[in-house]
Amino acid sequence: MYFSAASLGARCRQRYAVRVGWLVFLVAIGSVGCSSVLPRSINASSAFLEFESLRAAIDSLQPMKSDRADLARLGIDPGLLPNTVILSYPDLLRRFVTGAAVGKEDLDAGVVQCLEARDACRGWELQVSRIARARTGGFLPDFVNFRRRTETTGWRFNALILLANDIVVYRSWGGQPAVNQVEVNTNPLGPLQDMGTAAIVSPM
Repeated sequence: MYFSAASLGARCRQRYAVRVGWLVFLVAIGSVGCSSVLPRSINASSAFLEFESLRAAIDSLQPMKSDRADLARLGIDPGLLPNTVILSYPDLLRRFVTGAAVGKEDLDAGVVQCLEARDACRGWELQVSRIARARTGGFLPDFVNFRRRTETTGWRFNALILLANDIVVYRSWGGQPAVNQVEVNTNPLGPLQDMGTAAIVSPM
């Protein structure tokens, strides 16, 4: 195949421009910091920003006094908190009355009152979290897949609220106030690490 001197010169200039472009890109990336351009994500399931604010909201509920209107004012509502499970009377019966060995005297008074209300008994099981994931290692090792460091931070909260005739009769909470996990993946072969058997040619 024949290439003229002009076309060869154009190809060389194009390749040079691409290499210079990559060099400028890498220098620019390095100038803004090692990890500021790495991927980040936040998984938030509610408007509550802190574990303590949600805990305080649950603790402020007064059994036998607080009602659904109070819950709504606090921002606690199945329509506002995704992943909230509404438990029916049969669901709560299976959860609390696990066998003949469990009697009313073993249950909280609010639980007993809710179960005695039967169809007027409802439970709200809250599963709330705010989790952030960020790659925090150096850009170049991460970019070429030699070493990737991922940090997971945030909190997870769960609570159970029982209502009888729309009055709160029981509430409890738990969860993880501080989530902090670090995962480091090291690939000695960098971008070639994931090729695996794809680079192996099977004999005919």
